[in-house]
This record gives sequence, structure tokens and C-alpha cells, in this order.
Amino acid sequence: MSVDEKLTAAIDVARAAVDEVADAGIVGEHLRVVEDDHGMVSHHFGCTKPGYVGWYWSVSLSRAPDSDKVTINDVVLLPGDEAIVAPEWTPYRERIRPGDLSPGDVLPPDEDDVRLVPTWSAGDGEEQTADRFFAREVGLGREWALSFEGREMAADRWQEGEQGPEAAIAQQASGACVSCGFMVSLAGPLSERFGVCANGMANDDGKVVSFDHGCGAHSGARLSRSAAPQELPPTVFDTVGADVDEF
Repeated sequence: MSVDEKLTAAIDVARAAVDEVADAGIVGEHLRVVEDDHGMVSHHFGCTKPGYVGWYWSVSLSRAPDSDKVTINDVVLLPGDEAIVAPEWTPYRERIRPGDLSPGDVLPPDEDDVRLVPTWSAGDGEEQTADRFFAREVGLGREWALSFEGREMAADRWQEGEQGPEAAIAQQASGACVSCGFMVSLAGPLSERFGVCANGMANDDGKVVSFDHGCGAHSGARLSRSAAPQELPPTVFDTVGADVDEF
């Protein structure tokens, strides 16, 4: 018999190896033999342990060409194609979403965060003042500023979000925010596309809104004639007024 045939026939040796490491009664029937390499095969056994549907035991066996002794390399429990496994681990920084932070939580930016650049290398816009350069020399002001990439990322996020033109409330709006008297203008490079809603009765009060956003609380909104309060005709029988008796 060839080396592969000896290893292929060593089912009892492989099962005994599994029985040594597994709890009694959780090793199922022999499933298959897989040739891993020349002189090395793996015997697979089903796993009957509750909660491990689709998993299998794999026993790696090998034999030297000039020896009849079968060597057990390892015994592992592996998931099959239909096994239920935990999802791939995702770092916390990639799992966190807006609104997840609680009071006291700290979320520092990455050291190579593309959204930020040193303040001395990029300003807030064209409206820089002369004393800004002196402030840099003595270390005053902000250490970091929004980069051009960070600015575009924010603008795209706002434009595509709930305060953008595609929101359902904007699709049915009576007017756009750009013409609303409750919109407060921004300063800086984003001022040409966004403002802040200052209408306490609007859904977006205190939020950044795009110029082409809108809602029913527009300063120019008016009720249609059919929706406006209608003057009621005089009553046929007055039950409210006071009766005056004349003698």
C-alpha cells in the first residue's frame, strides 16, 4: 500500500484522536478524507454538539516515507460552508455611528485623518485677517483646521442627508430654504450652499440646511383658500346671545 492509502485507511486512529479531546457523544460519523499534501491527509468527522450545526472535526495525519507509523499532527474543530459563525470582527472606530457618543466618551481623530490639516497650512477661507499670521507664530488659535477634503465630505453628507433636497419633507415644501426668512447665513466657504434654520416650529430648527432644502414652515408659506378658516354664516337659532325683554 502507498503512503496515502495507509493514511486514508487510518480512520480509527483519527477517531481515537478526536475522542481524546472532545466530549463524549459529540463526534459524529466519518465524512471524508482530504489529501493536504504528499504524505499528509485530514480526516473529517461530523460534530453533533448543540449549537455547532455545520461544524466538523478535522484530524491531520502524516507518515514518513520510510516508516509505517502514523503521526497525529493536530485535531481542530472547523466551520463548514453551512456553519453559523460570528461575524468578522470590526474595530470599534469603524463600528461607531453618529449619535453613539454619550457624555464623557472620547473619540479622538486618527493621526492621519484626511479631514484635518494643520491650521498654518490651510485657512478657513479667503477672509483671513492680517493678525492670523502673528497668532500662528506664538501658537494661538486652533491647532487643526478642516481640510478641503473634509469640507467636501461634510458638504456631500449634508446635501445627501435629511437636510438636503432629497428629503421627503423637502419634496413637498412650499418653498426652498434659500428664500426663507428664518434661514441664518453661514460664514466661510460653505456659505454659498448652506445655512442654519432658526424657525423654532420647523423640524430642522438649529440644523444646517442646504439652500435647496425646504419644509412647510417657510416664511412665505400661506394657507390655500380651501384650507384657510372659513367665516361661518349666522346661526338660525341664537343660543349664545342674551335675550332682552322689552316692557
